[in-house]
Amino acid sequence: MATATPRTRQDFALEFAVAPVLLRSNDFQMTWLPLQQIPDQTADLTQRNDAVLRDEMMKESMRFCLATATIFTALSLSANAASNEADASTPQQVFDGLRESFKADKAKGVHARYQWELSGAEGGEWWIDVNDGTFKMGKGKIDNPSVTFITSDKDWVAMSNGKLKGTWAYMTGRLKVRGSQAVARKLDEIFP
Repeated sequence: MATATPRTRQDFALEFAVAPVLLRSNDFQMTWLPLQQIPDQTADLTQRNDAVLRDEMMKESMRFCLATATIFTALSLSANAASNEADASTPQQVFDGLRESFKADKAKGVHARYQWELSGAEGGEWWIDVNDGTFKMGKGKIDNPSVTFITSDKDWVAMSNGKLKGTWAYMTGRLKVRGSQAVARKLDEIFP
């Protein structure tokens, strides 16, 4: 990269016989750069900006992947904790296990509504409503869920028993999640 030298406007115009370009003005001393050197500096700035943009995009991608993995780890852990000694074999057994694992202290200040839509022979709809240290659970639909989990009955039971990783189920399309990731992550803390 060429070094700019302080020159006057007249020196520049006489030497190169082209219109000068002002690059910067520091303490009333102007720095002029011949037009031939401008593309080199512009290319250098563009390369640096591309590198910064690429780094920012990579960081954002990593944050998204980490958040997604955290959600599905939380789902796997909470569902896994739901099965006590024997593995749950039906979605209802999974939800019964969740009742037993509720941690009221972790639910203080939390207002979240979770909805499950499970397809299959033993599928159906279940919901959990967490409200400031308490919860209600039921079968059916809840109004305005914060998070909705959509999967099959067999996949939900497999995730709850630790036989299917939530991240893998999500990545392969066997689990769909709609709603807030932050609220979904809270599920593992409230129902460990």
